[in-house]
Amino acid sequence: MTGIIEKINVGHNEEDADVAYGILEKLEDRAAAVVSPTRVIFASISAFIILSSIFFVLTWAIPYDRVKLEVVYMQGGPGHVVLSELENAGSREISSVYLSMRFIDNDGNEHGRSDYSSNSIPAHSTVSGDNLEMLISGLSVWENYTIQISLDYENYAGETRTEIWNHEVGEWTRENFKNSVDYKFM
Repeated sequence: MTGIIEKINVGHNEEDADVAYGILEKLEDRAAAVVSPTRVIFASISAFIILSSIFFVLTWAIPYDRVKLEVVYMQGGPGHVVLSELENAGSREISSVYLSMRFIDNDGNEHGRSDYSSNSIPAHSTVSGDNLEMLISGLSVWENYTIQISLDYENYAGETRTEIWNHEVGEWTRENFKNSVDYKFM
């Protein structure tokens, strides 16, 4: 211990070093008696519970608006298929939901349309099914098309939100598009 004190280059005498070394030994003994594996496990579980509760508050208690729309496009011999899934990932329900998908060629002609409306979609829920599908048969699979999507809804704060997305399709036999509305904290 005296070697360490000499390296620090602190003025000392042998008696001070012995007192400091004695105090250090007592602290080590007390720390070993106080810190046990059971206490370490309990502290770890407590920290986990606190972090989990923070996640819960951020996910459910703080009001925020977040809507996502995933679209899958497929083409094949008989024609084109467009599937979509609407997700309210926000912490509050949305209402007056209207979703319109249009299948448009390069000349601006509409060849297919799918409309979906709902009075409300609860928080943290997903909607999909026949009303969000579009089947277009008889069109050439060798041309490019546009899927035009329009989404209107009213968020929990009473604000009307409108989003429009356009996706160029036809170059690949299968394409996925993930559309999302920006976070809006209320």
